[in-house]
This record gives sequence, structure tokens and C-alpha cells, in this order.
Amino acid sequence: METGGYPAVAMQKPTLTPKAVIKKRFGDQACYKVEEVVESTEIGCPGLAITQKGPCLYRCSLQLPEVSVVSGTFKKKKEAEQSASELALEKLGIHLTENNPTSEESWDDVVARLKYLFSNEFLKSLHPLSGHLRAALQREGDHCGWIPVSLITICDSKIYNLCKSIDPKVESNPFLVISYVMRAAASLSEVVCTSEGKLWIRRQIQYPHEIIDSVIPKPGSSESFLIRAISIPCLQEKSVEVLNLNVSSTGYYLDFIANQLGLVDASNILVSRPIGKASSETRLYFTAPQSYLLELSSDYLNAKEVIACEGSFNERASYLSGEDIYGDAILASIGYTWKSMDLFHEDLSLQSYYRIILGKIPGGVYKLSRGAILAAELPLAYTTKTNWRGSFPREILCTFCRRHRLSEPVFSTIRTSEAMTSGLNKNLKVNESAVEETQHASGCIVATGAKEEVESGGTFRCEVKIYSKFQDLIIECSPKDSYKRPPDSIQNASLKVLLWLNMYFMNPDMPAERLNCSATELNIQFYPQHLMKAFGLYQSVQNFWHSEIQGGILLQSNRMNMPHTMLGHGIGSFNIEGPDSGVSASNGCLSCISYSVSLLTEGENTKELLESTDEFEFEIGSVSVISHLETVVTQMTVGQSAFFCMDLPPKELILAATDDCERVVPMLASRTCCLEYTITLLRVTEPLEDRMEQALFSPPLSKQRVGFAVQHIKESGATTLVDFGCGAGSLLDSLLNYETSLEKIVGVDISNKSLVRAAKVLHTKLSKKSDADVPFAELKSLVLYDGSILDFDSRLYGFDIGTCLEVIEHMEEDQACLFGDIVLSSFLPRILIVSTPNYEYNVILQKSSLSSQEEDPDDKTQSQSCKFRNHDHKFEWTREQFNHWATELAARHNYSVEFSGVGGSGDLEPGFASQIAVFRRRYPLQGDDLLKDTDIERQYDVVWEWNGGTRSRSAL
Repeated sequence: METGGYPAVAMQKPTLTPKAVIKKRFGDQACYKVEEVVESTEIGCPGLAITQKGPCLYRCSLQLPEVSVVSGTFKKKKEAEQSASELALEKLGIHLTENNPTSEESWDDVVARLKYLFSNEFLKSLHPLSGHLRAALQREGDHCGWIPVSLITICDSKIYNLCKSIDPKVESNPFLVISYVMRAAASLSEVVCTSEGKLWIRRQIQYPHEIIDSVIPKPGSSESFLIRAISIPCLQEKSVEVLNLNVSSTGYYLDFIANQLGLVDASNILVSRPIGKASSETRLYFTAPQSYLLELSSDYLNAKEVIACEGSFNERASYLSGEDIYGDAILASIGYTWKSMDLFHEDLSLQSYYRIILGKIPGGVYKLSRGAILAAELPLAYTTKTNWRGSFPREILCTFCRRHRLSEPVFSTIRTSEAMTSGLNKNLKVNESAVEETQHASGCIVATGAKEEVESGGTFRCEVKIYSKFQDLIIECSPKDSYKRPPDSIQNASLKVLLWLNMYFMNPDMPAERLNCSATELNIQFYPQHLMKAFGLYQSVQNFWHSEIQGGILLQSNRMNMPHTMLGHGIGSFNIEGPDSGVSASNGCLSCISYSVSLLTEGENTKELLESTDEFEFEIGSVSVISHLETVVTQMTVGQSAFFCMDLPPKELILAATDDCERVVPMLASRTCCLEYTITLLRVTEPLEDRMEQALFSPPLSKQRVGFAVQHIKESGATTLVDFGCGAGSLLDSLLNYETSLEKIVGVDISNKSLVRAAKVLHTKLSKKSDADVPFAELKSLVLYDGSILDFDSRLYGFDIGTCLEVIEHMEEDQACLFGDIVLSSFLPRILIVSTPNYEYNVILQKSSLSSQEEDPDDKTQSQSCKFRNHDHKFEWTREQFNHWATELAARHNYSVEFSGVGGSGDLEPGFASQIAVFRRRYPLQGDDLLKDTDIERQYDVVWEWNGGTRSRSAL
């Protein structure tokens, strides 16, 4: 079955990259020169502008005998080189498709390459394969000079790529390359020879003595050294274990590995691709089945099918390598590299093995990047680049694809036009009709116009597609959310894909209906057939990992990287020690803690430290740590310590975290094990908005807003007050410092965590009610409700005053408008105070100037290129937009409205930092307007309640 001297196979010719085409045609005549280009921009107020350096970019010039070209600027050197190569090919009139080699050409190149590998010149090179050749020449007796054929296929990428261009099946079954090497060796009988029934090869004629003497050290004292490796049995009933390879300094290390596998020599050893990083020397070694050898002797191209019939498929080893492995395997980190002629080696442990497993799951990649396997979780939200810790979502997604042998993710950024009008609900909406789309593959991310800066009026969405190596579409994600910057849209889209994949790996056998539902929620479409082909092996092996230690120490329903809230009985009680410093963490804050996690065997008084970190930062509210840890931290203040115990997570996490698996494994055999966490809250960094405001305003802008509200409350003579979106109770707490006529105060918020924090603060202060000097002597009732301010609750009808400070910008814009209508038509407060950021003031807060400002200083849309003050803001209004909203709202519901603000000045540009509208009902409520019992609507749940003269009551 051959044609023209080369194997007859169905060939799918890949498209070469521009640089590869240049290399093939011009070789060393192509001269690339890459230079750094630093872009600078002027920022600051007019007349006070300063120059700020932008990101470092790269430009490449390419000199060829016939032409010379210069590329544009790119973020990566490789992108600049490819661009220059593409420009050169255009000038030369060369099309990429015309330069794909034919099957005959590729086959001739394979034969020529194999001949070169056994040349005198190659033996002296610093190539990984030459190291094997030199070591094989030191073998004794008949084994001298023989090396396994599989080494040629994994050490020499040129042979591999040439064979892949002949037969694309090599991508999924790299051991097919052995067939082509053996066939090429048969055509080079004057240069190399093979042995029947054995997968090795050697040079036909001995190397000259002078060359051998120059590359092989003279015999000396032979020393041996131990290398720790991992044994992965084919039978799942057998556990993965650590084994020691006793390797001689003058011997061939593959012979020692062969002995561990029960072979006399390394003639039939097969070697996998690198495990983990491409540059890693960690590989799997296993024995070629006898049927494979028999098949090679008759037909080189059907080896895979014959192996499959033997029935010794090693699922665990195959999952690690992404290729089919049969029989027992050894995982070892040993070999020759490009860096030195000496043998490289390092020890592996059970921890190494389980970290490799963990690194094939999205959440595991994130845990490993943070060095916090038992504390970190893949965050549920990408808020800001500043607050994110660990590998970024896009980076994690690319790593995940590489480790599963998939193509690089394809990112498509879609630029949408944004209509900025003063009309209601129109100023921040995306116009779907105007889009510009740019695709990015292999890590290339370039925004429209090759700039990250967004022009006025633009937003971006990103679509992500995941393909197999054969370009089968596996997953596509098309989020509807849009962002001001292309990188933010890419990171958010990447995170959606990661979250869905993480959920699939936690429970790969979940019902199809649930899998489809979760995909729909994240705007993901997947193709089941291609998904199973890419990840199906994990489903068949994950149960063995979870029950690998005898005794059934773990719940079989557990899944790797499952949030701990779903494990067993979860957390027990926790203790907090130390004085209350008053500095606590809230949503958006960066909390820095020190922590340690120990494995505790109850009743035996045995404890083993698994993981500890002196400083560990995470953002509150993004779920970037296990939920129990965040729950405890939000109840602490800076300087306090806490400890708690919780059920065991999946075993993989424990063994991936500990440095001493041999000591931990026996402890896990006890059914009374648990994890003990010890935490100290070191510091809290306020969200960006708070830091900006505190830096520019004294007192801070948040205190000025509270002061404004308190002053109006005192002047109004109000006896009842409701704070819509009360959060952690900053306004309510401040009100208790002043003498007012308030008798009843209510706070409403949708965040239970914030309400718990508010209750704790208010309870401490209200416990002093018996003191005659307290300013809130008239107060009779204070209640905290859990509920949405978009829902009407009749218990809050007709209050004297309502406040809503810096809340509406955290809603979607249409929800903010709905809130205004509900409050003034249903709750009907006598006075309503609403504050929200003035978007135009961001230019001062962020110390940036706007290009459009110089063109038209009166243009209120000029500040569109500024960032929002907080990552959680869904919109921010200019003064005109806010005034328009408030004026129309008041007119619709028979209220008057007046405008004011805090921070800055209303008489100077760009106005107040926080703009405030005070609504006043034009008519008093009559008796007929009051709700009757039959009209009672109760949408809120009481979280905490205090009545004057009685003890507080909590519904927590």
C-alpha cells in the first residue's frame, strides 16, 4: 500500500505560517530585526498635562535578498515577525497555499531528516536526541548504539511535523510516527538498521573514533543516583505509587526504566509527549504491546486499531498525556535537553502527580497559579484587572486548551456603537446594528485600530470559540454583556467558558438537561459529540481517583474542585479572637490574610500542616476563595484571628497541597479526619472608588453624602425613615450619632452579608440606649429587611423620608428607572433623596484628560472614554442625563425636585462629584390614601429588629 515510495494515506495539507514559508524559501538569508516601541500619551487637565508611557509594543523589520519590509506595532515579538513575513510574501506575490508541501515532498524530507540525525555532524550538536545517541554508544555488548525509535518521534519536532503533514491522524496518535520512521529507515539501509520485532534503530556504520572520543567522556568511576518517579498501573484496582529508579551515571537511563517495566532492555519502550508544559521533561514511559510489533512488520499504518484490541488501555496515564497508552506506565522527569549535554533529572512525588491532574481542570489551574489549593476558588466574576489575583481568565483558558491538546481559543472582539443622548434609557445602550469584528488566535489580541483606548461612544463584546486540533467546534460563547475596553470583554468571556467547563469537570455525568441549562445561562453553545471526544476520558477515570485510597475515606459524590459549600456537612462553628478594630471588609475590598490549613484526626490528636501562606489577597464578593473562608473573614476586623473546621474536600486537593503524602495518606484512612483553618486578617484595601474619593476630598466624599442626608433629615422633622439599599448601614450608623426626631428607621438591601454586618454594628451602638446622653433617645424601632428595592412592601408605605445614596448605578439602567417609578408611585415618601456619581467628574478623579475636551469643552459626552468609578457600576450619568431622569420622574408622579451635590462645586466645571436630587411630594397623604389591611403586601424578610426598651431580635 504505497505510491511513489511513500505511504499512501489521506492527506490534509495544513497551511504554513508566513514565517515558516519565508524560512523554507530563504533559510538563513532572511534577517529579522525586532525593536521595542513605547507609545506615550498625555494625561491630566489642560495646561497641566504630563506624559505617561503606554504598553511596550514591538515592530519588526525583515530583510530578504529581494525585498525589505517593516511591520506595524504588536504586543508580542512573534506577532510582529509574522506580520513582517506576511508583508514580504505579499510583495513577492507568494500565496501561502502555494507553498504547502506535497505528500511526496514531505516523505522525501522525512527520509533526509532521518539520514541527518545519524550523521557525524548531528552527534556533536546540543540536540536532545544527540544526547540519547551519545548515551546509547556507551551501552555494552550488542546493545551499543541502539536507541528506541519512539525517541526520534518525540525529540525531533521536524520529523513529527513532517509526518503530521502526511497524515493528520498523527495529531491524535503520535505513535503513528514510528511507522513512518521505520519505513524511512528501511529505505536507508546503507545508513541505519533496525531489528525485527524490536522498536529500535542504530547507525549502520560506526562513528569515527575521533568523533566518539570528542563527545563521549572517558571511562571513570561509575556512580549511581536515585530518581523518584511515579508508577501508574494499568489496572485501576492498583494504586499509584512512588518508585525509585537507580540509574548509573555511565548507563542508559531508559534501560533502568525498562527493567522497572519488566523488560530486559529499552528496545520496545514507548515515550509520551511532555506532560504539562511543552518544555517539560516529565513524560510517560510504557511497553509497546506485542500486537503492535507484529502489526509493524506487516502494515505500518493500522497499529492503533490492533493495540485497541489487546484490552490493556491505561485510562489514568492516557488522561494525563492526551494520547492512548497501554499497559503499566512510569511517569518520570528525566532526559536530555537543549541546555546541556549532561542528563537532566528531577524527583517526582505523589504531590507532583496530583498537581498534574489538578492542572487539567480550569479551577485547578487557578488554584495552582495562586499557590492556594485549599483556599482559592476560580472566581465567579472578573471585576477589575487591579483586583484580580492569580492567572487571568484568558491565560487560564489558553493553558487549559494546551493541556488538553486543543487548538488555541479564538477570540472575536465586536465593537458596538453607543448612542449618547439625553433621552431616558438611551444614553448607555448598545446599538447592535453597528459592529466591527476582529478575530484573534494564538494569543493575538489587538483592538480595533491596534489601540486599547476606546474612542468616545464605543463598547465591546467578545465571542470565544474552542476547537479541537482537527478544527471541530466544541464550544462557542457569545456573551451579551458589553465593556468599555476590549481586554475586559475578552477576560469576561473567557471566564464564562471556564466556569462552565469547571462545572462540567466537577460532575461530567450530570444530566444533559442540567448541562444545557447551565450553558444557556452563560450564553454558551456546545456540541456534545465533540465535547465527549475531547473530554470523555475524564468521565471514565474520575471515580477511580476519588476512591483510590483504601477504606473509602471520601464521599463518592464529591467532585474535584467542587465548592466546599457542597461538601458533606460543610463548616461547623468558628471562633474569632482579638479586639474589634472597627476595620472590616466589604464587597469590592481587597482583604489580605495569613492562613494555614491542617489535616486533623479527631480523637487521635494528630495534626499535619497541609498548606500555609503569610500573605494572601482576595477580593470580597468575587468568590475567589472557598465560601466558608470568605464568610468568616467578612465577620472579622483587621488584627483578629479565627479558626474553624470543615469536612474533607476531594482527596486530589489534599494530596496536591501537601509536601508529605506518605504521612498524610495513612491519616486519610481514618474516618474522623477534617480540615482545620486558622486565619488572621492582616489588612483591608478599600475599593478603587473609595480610595479615589478619600485621596481628593476631606472629609471623604462618602461622609459628605451622609452629612448632606443627615442635614435634610434634621431639617425635615421626619419621624420615619427608610434607607433603600442600606448596604452595611453606614448612613444608619451615622444617624445614631445625631439628635433627630426619628422614631422609626428601616434599612432595605438585597445583600444578606451586608445586612449581617450592619446588624452587628447597630446592635453594639443601640445597646447603649439606657444611657441618657445618647443622641438617639427618641428612637423606638430599627428594622433591617432583606429584599429588592424594586419590590413594593406595604410596611414601608408613606414614610416621611427615603434615602438612596450611591445605589442606582449598581443596577441596570432600566432597573434604576423602574425603582424611581415604584418609589414615587407606591412607597410615596414625603421626601426622597437620591445620589449618584457625576460621570463628568471622573476626569478629575482619574487624573486623565479627554481628547474631545479640547475640541468641544461644552460637550457633555466627552467623558465617555473615562472608566466607571467602581467595577460594579452598570452605568454612570452625566449631569444632563441625571437632571433629565429626575425631572421627568418628578413630573410623572406629582413631585417637585431640586438638584444639589457634594464634592466640588455646582457653579464650576465639571460640577459636583456626587450629584443629588431631592424629591418632595406636592400633596399630603389623606386618610383615604392610607393602605388598609386587605392591601398589605409583604415582600421583605426581617433580618434583624430592635425595639426601644427591649432586646434586639435576629432572624439570622
